[in-house]
Parts: sequence; C-alpha cells; structure tokens
Amino acid sequence: MITNIINNKSTKLFIFLGGFFIANAFIAEVIGVKIFSLENTIGITPFKIPLFGTDFSFNLTAGVLLWPVVFIMTDIINEYYGEKGVKFLSYLTVVLLAYAFLMYYLGIKLVPAGWWPTSKTDQGVPNMQLAYAQVFGQGIAIILGSLIAFLIGQVVDVVIFHKIKKWSGEKYIWLRSTGSTLVSQLIDSFVVLFIAFYLYPKYISDANGKPWAFNVVMSICIGNYIYKFIVAVVLTPVIYIVHNWIEKYLGHDLAKEMKTAALKE
Repeated sequence: MITNIINNKSTKLFIFLGGFFIANAFIAEVIGVKIFSLENTIGITPFKIPLFGTDFSFNLTAGVLLWPVVFIMTDIINEYYGEKGVKFLSYLTVVLLAYAFLMYYLGIKLVPAGWWPTSKTDQGVPNMQLAYAQVFGQGIAIILGSLIAFLIGQVVDVVIFHKIKKWSGEKYIWLRSTGSTLVSQLIDSFVVLFIAFYLYPKYISDANGKPWAFNVVMSICIGNYIYKFIVAVVLTPVIYIVHNWIEKYLGHDLAKEMKTAALKE
C-alpha cells in the first residue's frame, strides 16, 4: 500500500507541493511579527512620501517575503488538483497553524527556570522570558487576522483562477496565476493587518508603546501590497518554469488528464 502511494507520481507531487505550501505559510506566520524597512535593507534612503498624514516608506511585515510564494503555489496546485485540492490544503494549513500558535501560547505560560530569564544578558537580552513572550505573543495576536485573511484570500484566488481558466483554456497561464494572486493578495494584505494591528492590538504596539494608528496601518498595508504586487509580477516566469518541470515529471498525458479533471470540478 505504502509502496503504491510512493510510486504514484500524482500523489508524490501533491505531497511535495502541499508540504512546500504549508511550510511557506507556517514560516511566513512566524516571521511576520517583524516590521522591517525595505529601503534600509537594500541600502537606499527611505522614501518618506506624504500619505494618510504620515511619511510613507516601505515598512513591511517580514511575512511578505513568502506570502506571494504561497499564493503562487495555490495556483499551481489549483491547476493540477482543482478546487478540492486547494481547499484541503488550506483547511489543513489553518488547523496546523492554529495548533502551532496554541503550543506557543502554552510555551509562554510555562514558568521559566530561575536562571533562564537572565541567561542572555551578555548578548543584549536582559529578560529572555519577556523577549520570548513578545516574539511568540505577537504571533498569537495576529493569528486571528492571519487565518481569516488566509482563508478569504484562498477562496478568492480559487474562484478567480477558475473563471479565467474556463475563459482562456490552456492559454494565458500568466493571466490566471498572476491575476488571481494579485487580487487575493490585495484582500490578504489589508484584512490581516487591520485585524491584527488595528482591531486587535492587545500585543501589538508602536515605538511609543501605543496601539497602531489608522494611518500607520494603512501605510503598512499599502506598502505590503505594492511589494507583493511587484514580486507576483516578477515571479511570473517562475510559474512557467514550475509548470514545465511538472509536465516533464508527470508526462504529457497524465498532466493533461489531471488538468482536465481539475477544471471539471
């Protein structure tokens, strides 16, 4: 039985794509608590464009590094395994993420050993327990927004992808993949940040220790989406590369059979 599963190309491909999909979503959630300056990271002066009463710069959540990859993976899985395949992985990802953040919460609540909180003072961390709680506690704060945004984004991505594919057939892979990603990323960018940073700011605060202001959240949302938009467009050739690799791996006949079945769903 196990040998049959391992030798089945479509099953092995689904496991590989699904594992990579979940891993990227999980890593994006964990690193997403950090806000970084894109301009300073690449060595240029922050733009500071007047927007919403604040100086707009590309201050992004670290999760933007991977979310475009997650949504592109959604489209690739959608292409060969259809709506059911995407929904299965989406629901599984949400369950696993919720479980992971529950474990983080329990980890924070564990009483630390007496020596541990001050064990890294020589490395600039005066209280490891507070640092631990801040990093993983912020993740707990944004999990609600992240999961809601993720599910909405996935549903929108699937719907738009299939509408474009039914219209275009096998042509315009870039249009259905990049197009559906751009729309779903727009929704994801605003929903997750508004819930996490504005509507539920219990663990999230700015440099002054206050909840994020509306204009600051809007600025970060726009910056995140502009970045995701650019990355989604830049990654378009990668979609074709992955498609070609999958076609060679599966073989033309099996790939065509899977895509036809996925579209009929």
